[in-house]
Amino acid sequence: MKVCVIGGGSWGSAVALHLGRKNIDTRLWIREKDIYEDTIRFRENKTFLPGAIFPSSVSFFHDMGECVQSTEIVFIAVPSKFCRTIYTKIQPYLTSKHIIVSLTKGIEDGTLKRMSEVIADIFSPHFVPQIAVLSGPSFAKEVAVAHPTAVVVASEDNAVAKEIQHLISGSYLRAYTSEDVLGVEIAGALKNVVAIAAGISDGLQFGDNSRAALITRGLAEITRLGITLGAKRETFAGLTGVGDLVLTCTGQLSRNHYVGYEIGQGKRLDEVVSHMRMVAEGVTTTLSGHQLAQRENVEMPIHEQTYLILYKNKDPRTALQNLMARKLKNE
Repeated sequence: MKVCVIGGGSWGSAVALHLGRKNIDTRLWIREKDIYEDTIRFRENKTFLPGAIFPSSVSFFHDMGECVQSTEIVFIAVPSKFCRTIYTKIQPYLTSKHIIVSLTKGIEDGTLKRMSEVIADIFSPHFVPQIAVLSGPSFAKEVAVAHPTAVVVASEDNAVAKEIQHLISGSYLRAYTSEDVLGVEIAGALKNVVAIAAGISDGLQFGDNSRAALITRGLAEITRLGITLGAKRETFAGLTGVGDLVLTCTGQLSRNHYVGYEIGQGKRLDEVVSHMRMVAEGVTTTLSGHQLAQRENVEMPIHEQTYLILYKNKDPRTALQNLMARKLKNE
């Protein structure tokens, strides 16, 4: 079997590294020419995953067509704002026999579509795509150093989910399956918004009580929206829900928590983002999530205040005070 991973960022590189360690013939497509050349030279992605040496079973490509050729499974790990472009470019090289696995946690700006929906948009006029979504609490750096990690593979086709489950599971990575693609994608995207809120709270030097409240009530908001859209409640109590939310709101490797922390320290969003090489998906998802909540008429006060801070320059202390002053009610 040959597989390819589209996207040479930290997560794409970590997935390729993991598959290579399982002696799977793995191809990694890297967009940036300088990173591609360095990775070939050192067999290490020094920019996005320093310290992890790729095994010989992993090869590197800068040409997307060459990378995809003769493969059976395509993992796509690019930021959501680039996904539609990448899906469009890769479509001519794929057939109905390929399984497409989305590794992206985001909601498309403008259309408010999940990544599996965008895949269907691009591929369905040509053939019915086999789609799976991989999500869960999984920092790339910790996967790279083989720390025990549990993830979820979601697909509407259980056979597809099981095939990817068995492909990626190993001594330090365990995959569970789910048929709730919608819930897995909504949870994976919106947890990044709550992580920004938690980071803001930490940046303001509030304590563990505040962070725990944001995580718990943030989960309630995500669940409320997910159920309204048709997701299963139990999904949000699992790895892709509360598991990923806790990780992203508390882990030192969280880019979204970092963005929030810096804003809580008094920096502007554009200033924070301009110094980041890696993408914090929560910044875009804060906007798309806000629009999605409005469209569905779902009350999401933490997401709303995070949106006002990031996009309307609301003072973070005022936003948190507004959250505390809301009308009292039952949990």
